[in-house]
Parts: sequence; structure tokens; C-alpha cells
Amino acid sequence: MSRTPAPQQPRRLAAIDLGSNSFHLLVANQVDDDLQVVAKQGEKVQLAAGLDDDDTLNEAAMQRALACLERFAPFVEGIPSHAMRVVGTNALRAATNSRDFIERAEALLGHEIEVIGGREEARLIYLGAAHALADVHGKRLIVDIGGGSTEFIIGEHFVPEALESLHMGCVAYTRRFFDDGEINEKRFRQAELAALSELANIRRHYLSLGWSDPIGSSGTIKAAAAVIAGAGDAPEGTITREGLWQLRKRLIKCKQLDKVAMDGLKADRARVFPAGVAILWAVFEAFGLEHMRYADGALREGVLYDLIGRNSAEDPRLQTLAGQARRYATDTRQATNVAATATAAFDQVRDAWQLSDEIRPFLAWAAELHEIGLAVSHSQFHRHGAYLLENGDLPGFSRPEQQLLAFLVRAHRRKFAVKELEALPSPAQPRAARLARLLRLAVVLNHSRPEQPITDFQLSADGDDLLLVLPEALADQSLLLNDLQQEIDYQRAAGYKLAVDPVTVEI
Repeated sequence: MSRTPAPQQPRRLAAIDLGSNSFHLLVANQVDDDLQVVAKQGEKVQLAAGLDDDDTLNEAAMQRALACLERFAPFVEGIPSHAMRVVGTNALRAATNSRDFIERAEALLGHEIEVIGGREEARLIYLGAAHALADVHGKRLIVDIGGGSTEFIIGEHFVPEALESLHMGCVAYTRRFFDDGEINEKRFRQAELAALSELANIRRHYLSLGWSDPIGSSGTIKAAAAVIAGAGDAPEGTITREGLWQLRKRLIKCKQLDKVAMDGLKADRARVFPAGVAILWAVFEAFGLEHMRYADGALREGVLYDLIGRNSAEDPRLQTLAGQARRYATDTRQATNVAATATAAFDQVRDAWQLSDEIRPFLAWAAELHEIGLAVSHSQFHRHGAYLLENGDLPGFSRPEQQLLAFLVRAHRRKFAVKELEALPSPAQPRAARLARLLRLAVVLNHSRPEQPITDFQLSADGDDLLLVLPEALADQSLLLNDLQQEIDYQRAAGYKLAVDPVTVEI
């Protein structure tokens, strides 16, 4: 008699979106490839309002943010790190002292915070919105007006075709155009013209791609749709050009931000609403839109769906890495060999160095891309490769992840990159240094570019000290032994001890 297998426990996932205007929490159970919401919270923090003219985040804004995260913390207690992501957007991208806030927030949450790039934010927004919509044929234009930036995506099904993030948002534009609280036609038009100037950078390209379904997501567009429907100017969940124009006129008649009050508009959004509407009108004007519908799916939902796909064959980071390898024409065999050697070394010291399985792929990925700088120049190619990785758009990767990859590529040869290591966040430095040392050994062991990777060695760690025992077949290779002696010297100069057996190598 066969037994019915016990139902699989749902996987608990969590996302926190540290937006420039609002912070959002979403906790859900993964059931197959779908999400069942367990908890959903949102608070207006207006982090971007705390940025001064020098992009320094003030203490008052930090305190608002930390108080909000303190209220979020009980909802994510017990959720493992691999099932949760906390992402920061434009305000934290812009803040010159964002690290001060991030360290305090990480201590409060007990979880790392990832600041994501604008195009990565756009990709995640599209993923969230696309899952909230019926999977119909045809391209969509997704617009998401945030507090500090506005994202524009054209895509079909779950695949984005164009991703952009422009420096305009409802909090930033409130400070810029309505800072003293006055609303009038001149200021409204100034805000619209500023937005149109930003849109000029993408308008022609986006119009050439085209779309059949314009979609808006997040708070500003949701509020605009609600207010327009409340006035009877459009069906619920839809923004029409005429309805938006009437809303614009009503806002100007309010004359003061403190007097903005309308059916369907929450009081905590009223002060930044005119700036958001000015941006939205500029979007309609630039793209010739007659209507837009609202989709209830945004960054936080996209983060969770992205988590579902991570560490699987559908991980977007794998596609990005493959694209980088093709673009810079890397030697695939050598890259694969170095990656195999590096991960073999990782596995031997994982327990001694308390390295998590979550970080293992980054060592392999850095190995696969360690030679991309050769596409620029053979001289100093490790520096060129690091620059390409740190400054390029890498879909699927957060900024700290890009920074780690760039550091590993920078540090894989020549003098150990101590200065670059110290530029990483303090908590990440010990782990990054250890990964770099493993990558360096993998590169040295494969220096002769063998047909097969070198994996039959023994590596052990005692604290930060490493002992490498070579197999007998390599023990008399003078070029390799000379390279290892040079590596011993490089690591010693950086304060690390590397010993190599056989004793023919001078220690």
C-alpha cells in the first residue's frame, strides 16, 4: 500500500524595499512558483527629503528610517538570510554617508542591505508588475514614479527589453520645485519641463520600440488613479489624459501643499503628490499617452520573484555572466579551469574559514570573468576588468555584489589589492580577502593554461595561514614553483602567510 507523500512545507520569503519615499515590507510563502502573502506593511519615511544640497543624509531622516525598520523587524525574525533581501534605491544610491545608515540598519535587522543600481531596480519592478498582470501578448511600457527616481521598462511576458532609471521623483521634485509649499502654474510647468528634459534621453528609443499596453506601478500612480476615479473622470484603476489634466488643474487651485486634500488621496502622500503628478503629466506628454492603467505589483514583489529564481537555472545573474563572457571574448576553457580550481580550494577550507555556500558562486563567477580586462589591454588587465565589472550594468546583481566581483578580479594577480580591500564595507573585508587569496592560488596553479583544471592538491587553513600541498606530478615544475614563490611574497607583503609543500619552494 503506497503512502501519500507529506505535503512540502512552504518556503517563507521576505523583502524590504528601502525606497526614497516609502519603506515597504512583504513576507510571503512560496507555493510552487507562486506567492501567498503573509504580511504586507508600508510607511512613508521620505528618506530623500533628508538629503541636503551635498547629498548628505541627515540624522532626522535616519531616525525615521530606523524607527520604521524597528517596526518591520518582528515580521522577519527567524527568516534565513538566503530567503530574504533588503534593497535600497535612489536615496541610498545618492547619499554620500549611506554607509553610516546602512551599518545601523543592518545591526537592527540582523541582515545585509543591498543598494541596487537604477537599471537593476527597473528590472525588479518589471518582474513584480509582470507577475501582477495577465500574461497577454504584446509589449508593455511600465512606469514607476518613486521618491527619488522614475523607472521605465519595455518588455513582453517576463522579459524586459529596455530598462532605464531617470533622476526624477516625487520627493526630490517637491524639494526642488515646491520647497516653500507654494503651488502655481509656473512651478508646476517648471517641474514638468525638468522631467521632459530627463525623458528626452530615452524618448526616441522607447518610441521606436513601441508598446501596446502602458502600465503604471507604485504609490504616485496608484494615488492618481484613485483620485481621478473618485472625481468620476476615468474608470477605477485607469488614468486618462483628460482626467490627469483635470487633476493637474485641481492641484494648482490648492495653492499650498498643506491644502492638498482629495478623495482617494492619503494624507501622508498629499505633500509630495503635486510633484508626482507633474512627472506623470510629463510622461504622458513625452510618450503621447492617452491612458495608463495601474498594476498592483512593484519592486518588493519583484524582489521575491527574483529570490525564487536565484540559484537555479533561471538565475538572471547566470545570463548576465554569460553575456559578459561573450562580450569580452574570454578564453572559456581557461576561465572554467580557474573556476574549478578555485571552488576545489574553497571546499577544502570552507569549514576552517567558516565560508557559507551562498558566497561560493561569487568565487566561481570572479574566476570565470577574471580575464575580461584583456579586451581592453594586456597591461594591467586585472585593473581594467575590475573597472568594467564595477561600473557596468549587471542585471541581477546588487551594487555590493558587483563591488565584490570587481574586487576579486582586481585582486587576482600582482600585488595584493590592500587599498581596494579597505574600500569595501568593514564586515565584508575578511571574507573578501579570503576569497581573493583562493582565486589567486587558482590562477597561479593554472598559469600554464592546462587542458584540464588543477584540482588534485591539498589546502588547509589555520586561522588566516594557508598550507598548500602539491601533488607529486607538480612538485618538480620549476615555472609553477617560481610562480608560487612569487605568490608567497605577495601575500606576505599584505600580511598573510602562505606555505607550500614541497620544500623546494623557499618559505
